[in-house]
Amino acid sequence: MSTKASIECAKLDAPLNLQRKAAITRGGAFDHAGRVRVDRMADFDMSRTIFGGLEGISRKIMDEKLVKESVWDRAAAAGIEAAYAEAESAQPAPPIDQRLIDFMVNECDFSMEHADGTFLEHLVFCHHYAARHYPQHSPNVALLHSILGTATNTFAMDAEKLPKLKALLTDFEAIHVESFPSILRLLYNDGLLEELEKNLHRLGEIKALRFHRVIDNEPLTIDADNLWINLNFHLMHFVDFMPCANWSTHRSDPLLQMFERLSSLLDHAGQRQAHVEVTFPQTKAAPVGENRSLFGRISDGIPPAVKLTLARKAIRKYSDLAGHDLSFQLEWKG
Repeated sequence: MSTKASIECAKLDAPLNLQRKAAITRGGAFDHAGRVRVDRMADFDMSRTIFGGLEGISRKIMDEKLVKESVWDRAAAAGIEAAYAEAESAQPAPPIDQRLIDFMVNECDFSMEHADGTFLEHLVFCHHYAARHYPQHSPNVALLHSILGTATNTFAMDAEKLPKLKALLTDFEAIHVESFPSILRLLYNDGLLEELEKNLHRLGEIKALRFHRVIDNEPLTIDADNLWINLNFHLMHFVDFMPCANWSTHRSDPLLQMFERLSSLLDHAGQRQAHVEVTFPQTKAAPVGENRSLFGRISDGIPPAVKLTLARKAIRKYSDLAGHDLSFQLEWKG
């Protein structure tokens, strides 16, 4: 990393955009149609993001999703800034542990970009959101959720550094940081969600989940209580991947689909612990303030199931390349 990047990382001084500030202030994911204009970026380069390794139609779909720039209505922007400032004044975001900052700077590489801005902005958002809206558990889990791997095989640190990382964490934080990348892939690959949905009548009988750690394929086990906690961290994580506006236009987006399924599952299971307000679109409406490209309009017509299939194929490919076993086993009591 460059000296400039290291200085920025040392402070983790990652500014939050207006969509993120609104999410933290209001506690959820929101469709801002009518308050923001969505333009196409002129110089977007997906190869600089964590999604640069995607290929074929999956790459085209993701490029269409990412090549967006939000231009906010002046009054809406001022309202968000004022509300965020008031909320921060009343309840400031807790400082991030300097030991973790030092580890992230000296032992890791977070130089890749994220879906919207830098990767550090995403991590700081997740930390601040969790601190405010899931205060019963450590926000360090949200800060470090991807340190052991993203869904697209970018790894901020080597597996050999795991003992150093775990020495900085509580046992609770460590199991959730280790588990998050794996459970994300299991959500993508659908099997875990499908099995949980098929067993709504006996979710209280889950004993544990067995699976494999993404970074080195080592076996992991997480008990039922911690599984639900981890899924709540995922619920908050999905907030940062939602479109800024016109959700009904983008309702076939695999991430939006998984967000809705996980949200519904947690409600049915009585395990919605984190505060995440969200309303999912039920009908399709014309986009407001968003000019769609020709491919974008074509992409909108691709059935949701097809887009999910493409996403699952991509995840299976990435896990194969990483030597990661996507199999899992739910253990039940009795």
